[in-house]
Amino acid sequence: MSTHKANTKKLLNKREESLQAGGKERIEIQHSKGKLTARERIELLLDTDSFEEIGAFVKHRSSDFGMEKKQILGDGVITGYGTVNKRLVYVYAQDFTVFGGSLSETHAEKIVKIMEMAMKNGAPIIGLNDSGGARIQEGVVSLGGYADIFYQNTLASGVVPQISAILGPCAGGAVYSPAITDFIFMTDNTSYMFVTGPNVVKTVTNEEVSSESLGGSSVHSSKSGVAHFTAKNELICLENMKLLLSYLPQNCESKAPELETISYDDQHSKNLDNIIPDSSSTPYDIKDIISGLVDSNSFFEVHKNYAPNIVVGFAHLGGKSIGVVANQPNYLAGVLDVESSKKAARFVRFCDCFNIPLLVLEDVPGFLPGTEQEWNAIITNGAKLLYAFSEATVPRITVITRKAYGGAYDVMNSKHIGADLNFAWPSAEIAVMGAKGAAEIIFRKEIKEAEDPEEAWKQKEKEYSEIFANPYRAAERGFIDEVILPSETRRKLIKAFGMLQNKVATLPRKKHGNIPL
Repeated sequence: MSTHKANTKKLLNKREESLQAGGKERIEIQHSKGKLTARERIELLLDTDSFEEIGAFVKHRSSDFGMEKKQILGDGVITGYGTVNKRLVYVYAQDFTVFGGSLSETHAEKIVKIMEMAMKNGAPIIGLNDSGGARIQEGVVSLGGYADIFYQNTLASGVVPQISAILGPCAGGAVYSPAITDFIFMTDNTSYMFVTGPNVVKTVTNEEVSSESLGGSSVHSSKSGVAHFTAKNELICLENMKLLLSYLPQNCESKAPELETISYDDQHSKNLDNIIPDSSSTPYDIKDIISGLVDSNSFFEVHKNYAPNIVVGFAHLGGKSIGVVANQPNYLAGVLDVESSKKAARFVRFCDCFNIPLLVLEDVPGFLPGTEQEWNAIITNGAKLLYAFSEATVPRITVITRKAYGGAYDVMNSKHIGADLNFAWPSAEIAVMGAKGAAEIIFRKEIKEAEDPEEAWKQKEKEYSEIFANPYRAAERGFIDEVILPSETRRKLIKAFGMLQNKVATLPRKKHGNIPL
């Protein structure tokens, strides 16, 4: 055999070896758990035949505990680049069939290399995580590898979108990289995240807890807020990741792609005129308003199961990508509390990082009172949302649909903290507090001395409502730019965002601000 043929055969053999990963038996075990392999995940995520692998022949360098006899090409992670809907992305996929996807020195180097390339070339980073954690046989070297990744995550934050999918068990150091990224996806019954697993918890605290109860998708999507999206299986998860990317720009210097075709039924706008209940205390679903304003079926909700008193997500308006932040009267009357403030602040900051205009739909009776809220720092957590809006330089428009009470009026993207345009519907009530409570405070003496205190209270409540519980006093001051009919809102918003598309705003020179974390 000629040298040329021998070299070719050697290369082809190595390519074939790298494709085998941990071997047929381990791949079958992976499938038996309802999980795909790392290569199958990449194939489903990226456009057909677009993936180009980097580092397929990398091996670990460890010789302790007989590891020199256990070397598998790729070393437990597949890295490379490709396209999603013809747009460049960089991806790494941990391979649980190779040393349980554990992270070694070289495994980490491969991930860092792909992240550096993503930053240099301005494209999103997608991490498909399925790892048992640090490779114990390598000790501190593997821990150093994690730290290298964390550092690179931090450098990339706000430069390119970073998206993580948790597709297996992620414990210890394995959870911190996803936590720094912009969005986390989890799958039901097959993915877990925890700093310490059930066995350690039992040893330290004597608590009996399952992996699912400790760090499953339902826990992190509804209680902790760590996960932004959950899916029944990996196929749906990967499809949702592709959908998310369709709303995002490639990097902080670009804008999200615009749709060529726009679908919208004008009847949705007409329906908005009848959506606000006659009674200000009657709930309604803010998502009905969102659906009535944005392009048909374009709203993609983020953090759906966490802090449902505020709704955040992406949508298309006239074919252009926007971020939506909306109080939800259907849950806790739409009040702001610790969780909803953190949820919205994180979303606002992401949109500002990546040039995505913000639409705020406001119907908020104030901040949730009580010892639990105060003891859990509603002050600093509420300030997070205030800070996020105040520092955002993207186009910002607010529509007050009904209540805008107290400090929550200020926080929800008011004119005073830099909103570009503030609209109000005729049903808007802009005041320090609700008319009933305000009347009791302002007219306490008169009500007490009246022949019929109950009737006097009602009269004074009405008097206060006529003066303040409407949008016109705020409009007189210029705090509201225009009072509009609900059915006019979509048209107004499209024109307003179009007017603001070249907005330039700069913050005072500084190293960085100190957000109240």
